[in-house]
Amino acid sequence: MHPLAGQSATDDLLVNIPRLVSDYYTIRPDQAESSQRVAFGTSGHRGTSSNGSFNETHILAISQAICEYRRAHGIEGPVFVGMDTHALSESALISAVEVFAANDLDVVIDQERGYTPTPVISHAIVSYNRCNSNLVDGVVITPSHNPPEDGGFKYNPPHGGPAGSDITGWVEKRANELIAENLSGVNRISFQQVLRSGKVHQYDFVTPYVNDLENVLDMEAIASAKLSIGVDPLGGSGLHYWVPIAERYGLDLTLVSKKIDPTFSFMHLDKDGRIRMDCSSSSAMAGLINLKDDFDIAFGNDPDFDRHGIVTRGHGLLNPNHYLAVAIQYLYTHRPQWSPDATIGKTLVSSAMIDRVANGLGRTVTEVPVGFKWFVDGLSDGSMAFGGEESAGACFLRRDGNTWCTDKDGFIMALLAAEITAVTGRDPGEHYQALTRKYGAPVYQRLDAVANDAQKKVLAALSPEQVKAEKLAGDPIIARLTHAPGNGAAIGGLKVVTGRGWCAARPSGTEAVYKIYAESFEGKEHLSHLQSEAQEIIAEVFKANGV
Repeated sequence: MHPLAGQSATDDLLVNIPRLVSDYYTIRPDQAESSQRVAFGTSGHRGTSSNGSFNETHILAISQAICEYRRAHGIEGPVFVGMDTHALSESALISAVEVFAANDLDVVIDQERGYTPTPVISHAIVSYNRCNSNLVDGVVITPSHNPPEDGGFKYNPPHGGPAGSDITGWVEKRANELIAENLSGVNRISFQQVLRSGKVHQYDFVTPYVNDLENVLDMEAIASAKLSIGVDPLGGSGLHYWVPIAERYGLDLTLVSKKIDPTFSFMHLDKDGRIRMDCSSSSAMAGLINLKDDFDIAFGNDPDFDRHGIVTRGHGLLNPNHYLAVAIQYLYTHRPQWSPDATIGKTLVSSAMIDRVANGLGRTVTEVPVGFKWFVDGLSDGSMAFGGEESAGACFLRRDGNTWCTDKDGFIMALLAAEITAVTGRDPGEHYQALTRKYGAPVYQRLDAVANDAQKKVLAALSPEQVKAEKLAGDPIIARLTHAPGNGAAIGGLKVVTGRGWCAARPSGTEAVYKIYAESFEGKEHLSHLQSEAQEIIAEVFKANGV
């Protein structure tokens, strides 16, 4: 913990916005530097303009690559483009639209050239493609909860969810080729020409999304309970959605902050002393936590509104894993129209409490690698009614069992907390305590350990046979996983499971570390043993591979 964690941001920590935007246009990335090449992670290409990792060159090339991918795959409808409130998002949107229009694409943006959250773009894609044969896709310009200096660019194909690695790998490769060719293959017209071209269409994304919420949530129950609801949008792209939601459904909803500021000066500092809009961090969410007694239920979201943070009077900010378990327990007992065979989607590094809840419900868990893209097919065909990540992102089906959207939706996960409270008379924190009395109280933590590039490559390519240990924290190892049991996909790391806990290790895609996830149903001391022995196992693997 940084000594300033949870305190208000100070002026010396605020990013210089004019310089940041200037760097976007003036710094040319060096292809010889791997950190300055286009690189799609689990949530698109991210970086910052000052170090050459997120610049106009990147966005022009990525946008051209997407145009070529669309043509090759017969995607002929418009492209929906949204952006969040990070400083680089506006510039990146203009760059993308200049390329899309020059490639004769129809582009749909917010009617006020305002902000559009990730789940709203996904919902719009799914809704349009349900009724039309000329398929649409979308782009969301966002680095999620990253610091103010970062930018991000992600592509959602016609299924509406995050693009799979087969698509992002192709786009990444083609974009880097275009950059190496000095963008000679990029079609582009000026933004003034774009506005005169008739290719840009301004659309009201707000109303259809707001009006449809009653089909995924029991909005009437929330209104009838007359709950006092507090909302902190953390200066994000969904801020202007909350008043229409409250008015449409008659909610007693208070926005505790209405500020949009690209420096995010109103934030409380995250645990490392940086400005980061992480709604799952008690440090970043300190402002709303301080107001918890003023509301029956409160929640916040990250800048593109694909994540959620739930705050209750008795328990403050809920651990994301805890809330996922509560949401699953409630939804699978309060959605009678859902298929009895619909599975529960979780990532390998999500809490084993979910498995225990699922077993109690008589439901099957589909365990997949990290990344929401692995839930898209199940949410699309209804075979998976809920998909959730330990990092506070989730989505679920409509009340009738049909698809809502195929990306993480922070709105519905936040409003679900209100529905749970309204329908049951107990908030999600109280529900989680009931689950621990029934299934045990796990302790969960993620740590980072130093690793160089060679070590990270070894970890990403592990096979179960390379792990020689027979026990972990005194218990027999019952599973060594390098592929997800739910779909057989490589996890890019290792998960080791015992009867009383588990640990997992994955290399970071952006830092010189690997991430250690661990959970114990026996308490903090046992958790520490899991963590230390997990590092010993990984160290032995590194030693055996000479790295």
